[in-house]
Amino acid sequence: MVDLFDTSARKSDGYSAKDIEVLEGLEPVRRRPGMYIGGTDARALHHLAAEVLDNAMDEAVAGYASRIEIELAADLSLTIRDNGRGIPVDPHPRFPDKSALEVILTMLHSGGKFGGDAYKTSGGLHGVGVSVVNALSDRLVVEIARDKQLYRQEYSRGHAQAPIANMGAVANRRGTTVTFHPDAEIFGAGNHLNPATLYRMCRSKAYLFKGVELRWNCAEGIPRPEGIPEKEVLHFPGGLADYLGSTLTERATVTAQPFVGEVELGDHARVEWAIAWPEDGDGFASYYCNTIPTPDGGTHELGLRAALTRSLRAYGELVGNRRAGIVAAEDVVGGAAIMLSLFMRDPQFQGQTKDRLVSPEGQKLVEQAVKDRFDHWLSDDSASAKLLLEALVDKAEERQRRKQQKEMARKSATRKLRLPGKLADCTRDSSIGTEIFLVEGDSAGGSAKQARQRDTQAILPLRGKILNVASATADKLKANQELSDLVLALGCGTGKHYLEDKLRYERVIIMTDADVDGAHIASLLMTFFYREMPGLIENGHLYLAQPPLYRLTAGDVRIYARDDAHKDELLETTFKNKKTEISRFKGLGEMPPADLKVTTMDAASRTLLRVSQQDLRTPDLVESLMGRKPELRYNFIQQNAQFAHDLDI
Repeated sequence: MVDLFDTSARKSDGYSAKDIEVLEGLEPVRRRPGMYIGGTDARALHHLAAEVLDNAMDEAVAGYASRIEIELAADLSLTIRDNGRGIPVDPHPRFPDKSALEVILTMLHSGGKFGGDAYKTSGGLHGVGVSVVNALSDRLVVEIARDKQLYRQEYSRGHAQAPIANMGAVANRRGTTVTFHPDAEIFGAGNHLNPATLYRMCRSKAYLFKGVELRWNCAEGIPRPEGIPEKEVLHFPGGLADYLGSTLTERATVTAQPFVGEVELGDHARVEWAIAWPEDGDGFASYYCNTIPTPDGGTHELGLRAALTRSLRAYGELVGNRRAGIVAAEDVVGGAAIMLSLFMRDPQFQGQTKDRLVSPEGQKLVEQAVKDRFDHWLSDDSASAKLLLEALVDKAEERQRRKQQKEMARKSATRKLRLPGKLADCTRDSSIGTEIFLVEGDSAGGSAKQARQRDTQAILPLRGKILNVASATADKLKANQELSDLVLALGCGTGKHYLEDKLRYERVIIMTDADVDGAHIASLLMTFFYREMPGLIENGHLYLAQPPLYRLTAGDVRIYARDDAHKDELLETTFKNKKTEISRFKGLGEMPPADLKVTTMDAASRTLLRVSQQDLRTPDLVESLMGRKPELRYNFIQQNAQFAHDLDI
């Protein structure tokens, strides 16, 4: 017997001080980019552009810049130029052998936004910073026009290629110009900056800060989706109100005029908003702090919800509407079209990518600004206030009716799934002719909701890859929220409790991205239905959507290709000897709703694959590929490796 506490009985594990690695400078960023920008996919790549643009916007918000130029060059490098103060180039007090510029570009957590008065409100704090952009670019050139002198320095993968150089006098120029080219070693050779994503980013910034002019320029020859201009000056004096008007266009709203406003709160805090209530209830919500989008909301969102709800209840009590007390925040903001922008000092975000504002004072600032103005808005326009209050009271009563009617399967499932990003149900009462699309993620869910036929098509976004039921225990299966939501939405039960006549939709359609991850998610879902709802497959209810991978355009001719082979075939036949614009869809979330509708969701033009079980080997295959024994998967790969070729992973 060996004493576990007797060190003489143990073998040396070879683990010593020499195994402790210390990464210096920007090497941690290149080694683990996902820790700083969330990954190396298209979203992470465009986060680099957002960081540089945010720095230029901070100069504008601080009152030092009035113009920002954004240019996507033919080599897919991006240049962002502002006419602000210019980054300081004098030696840094703590690092006298380096300029302040080089410190900012080569050291993490350096900059002018951590203290002092250089920036009262900024979006750069608690983010990844321009040093991370430098680390993940194979080439970065910065030019500083400051004190009537022009300075220039070039970097590669985070390292200065030469000392900062004085290029001479410039009389009529000031500000910072940053040109960077993302490193293919990090992001892959096929992952490039996308004109459509960049243009939308610039456009949103112009709406968010109406005092700045953004000049967009995309080099000739770069494929641009329809609606993305080659050049445009973006300047919106009306700010968020302009955006709301351009988005809603001719859609009918409950009130004749939207609720818009802007308030300076002192101590360099400012709140701007634009809110409307579409009659069809198909709204959206976009929240920003210091021009940074916060898709997960946060404390400023909570402040807005509280302000609107309290004001409406108080107004209802004032005019004698006894039903106003049942109105909840979900009735007020659910289905509303909301734009909210907060500027504040030292905002605190959740995570490096700043998806959620967590500053406690954010709620107080927004609630204080909005409630007082909303009180006046309701009082000044009693006709609109009455229409809005009645519409929201009706909505609240409908919500309560749904809650009370537990015996109805459809109402029960809808009630339990009333969470942001969950089930968007169809309006038809009967299951005949109805469909539910199971999509991966809230982004794809948003596109699908805009592309769907509301009468017959429901959307249920699922977060990431669901549980593999073939290898999970019964307890894990029971505790999994995504699968519980799915079962509730379908209404037919699982296993021995499956009831065909309780199925709430005629078709259940799995709609995932046309890539490896999408195929994996589809496999997990099919495994779930095969194991837990076999009747769904046996009775022909389960389908796979077939979204395209490419869109090919030449003149008035537009054709979609399902994969690379189909694309090459179309180029050789239909588009032969024609100048063809090829757009590759990164995923359903980035596919325009119009394209998603015509290719994947419109019954008149789409292609669906029905899932069926006709092979007697299916049980064995499911167990081998999805079950608990990894050796069975290993054997399958060994036996079938000879048939795999041209894998694009």
